[in-house]
Amino acid sequence: MASRFLLFSLFTSLLLSFSLAEIHFSEIRSDDRQIIPFDEFGFTHFGQLELNVTNIHLANTNPDLDRSKIGFFLCTRDSWLHVINQLEDGEITCALQSDLIKPVFTFKELIKDQTSLSKTLTHNDADQYTLVFANCLTSLKVSMDVKSAMYNLDKGSKARDYLSAGKTMLPRVYYLLSLIYFGLAGVWIYVLYKKRLTVYRIHFFMLAVVILKTMNLLCEAEDKSYIKRTGYAHGWDVLFYIFSFLKGITLFTLIVLIGTGWSFLKPYLQGKEKKVLMIVIPLQVVANIAQVVIDETGPYGQDWITWKQVFLLVDVVCCCAVLFPIVWSIKNLREAARTDGKAAVNLMKLTLFRQYYIVVICYIYFTRVVVYALETITSYKYLWTSVVAGELATLAFYVFTGYKFKPEAHNPYFVVDDEEEEAAAEALKLEDEFEL
Repeated sequence: MASRFLLFSLFTSLLLSFSLAEIHFSEIRSDDRQIIPFDEFGFTHFGQLELNVTNIHLANTNPDLDRSKIGFFLCTRDSWLHVINQLEDGEITCALQSDLIKPVFTFKELIKDQTSLSKTLTHNDADQYTLVFANCLTSLKVSMDVKSAMYNLDKGSKARDYLSAGKTMLPRVYYLLSLIYFGLAGVWIYVLYKKRLTVYRIHFFMLAVVILKTMNLLCEAEDKSYIKRTGYAHGWDVLFYIFSFLKGITLFTLIVLIGTGWSFLKPYLQGKEKKVLMIVIPLQVVANIAQVVIDETGPYGQDWITWKQVFLLVDVVCCCAVLFPIVWSIKNLREAARTDGKAAVNLMKLTLFRQYYIVVICYIYFTRVVVYALETITSYKYLWTSVVAGELATLAFYVFTGYKFKPEAHNPYFVVDDEEEEAAAEALKLEDEFEL
């Protein structure tokens, strides 16, 4: 039962991952896993799979070995659930025996001393499939080099599209988003020029974050565009990872700096706030390394699950860490309101930072839940909508941050009269009851 659950979990984790299929090279060395998932792909009615397996070596050279229990097949998520039930009920002893899968080939087709197999399979059943290798012989170690290419043919021109059916829209989506962020950067430059007398250093930092996000989206658009046409990224994936790395670090640093009130409440960082940055930045480095490993190795790697767990853990820790400075700022503002005689000013600042705290929580956690839900329940043809949902949430977060913390020539914090001061003082008396 435990092994069946492990097979199901491994297969499901692949289906919920966001890796994109392309021409892929994989090296398997002395691997005795029963199930090795490779690429996931959304086929149209004009799909094709090209699979080339070379340097095949089995640790057991017994000529009586049942090689029909070793091979490749295609399977959907729903079919895999039924295959698991068949295995548990004893109807079959190997996934390759199920009538619910689409077999590609088994090693039974290997002629004596032959070490390679290749096949081109035309796929007319439109759905989301995963290429899977099954080894149903206990403790048999297998070594091989696998080259796989899955693509859809255009109905008219017969041109190849190496992006999954649900993600073929992504190049245009990313190009459009990069233009939106480019426009956003232009608007922010205009705001900084118009309000240049009240611009703080953090406003230039905000501009840097928007520019890096623009470059990240542009490189991702080029990356997916080349993959769509040729199956290869042609180096754009390297630029994408670089800008993704820089964007991730600067975004989390910006949230920490705003949360501490740097340049708004005080022009310096305290010791504990510096420690948060010293924790967040290295963790972001680790998270980006993990993401690169996850994207480049694919689920066939034996350490893929480990790296995926590392990425999720580091991501959660970073998200929690950036909330602490905002909590500290809210606490400091509440305490200052009782001593400095500027109740109205502190109440407005307190309201602002509390709003930002709520927005950061919604952006970090709620957005992730929505995107995950869309990836899970959306039809394979519309998986690109989860990308749009996540990017629109990010755009809304950027706009909110810029609007709330924009440079102001006439800061409303300092334009208050006696009545507003008294009303604010009364309101602040109730703040002791507020707990984050």
